[in-house]
Amino acid sequence: MKTNMDEEVYNQQIEAIAGAMIEDDLSIDEQNPTNLQKYKEKAMSVYNLRDEDAMKLVYDALLYLKLKNSPDGDPLTKGDQFGAGFS
Repeated sequence: MKTNMDEEVYNQQIEAIAGAMIEDDLSIDEQNPTNLQKYKEKAMSVYNLRDEDAMKLVYDALLYLKLKNSPDGDPLTKGDQFGAGFS
């Protein structure tokens, strides 16, 4: 079970990776692992994550961006509906 502090740190990591994606003008629908490699490597080096965990963070960042750009509401409150780590 994650603690609130763990969730807060993870949410900050998601926002940081999402910010890098926005800077690079990456499509929020991107699914090609080759195009996502840069963000996975950043997550691995900056946050000291393993390969699988880094890729999960990258996909959570994409989901965050999708929810953020959705007209239906706040991604931080809607994340639980999709099983995302941010809430």
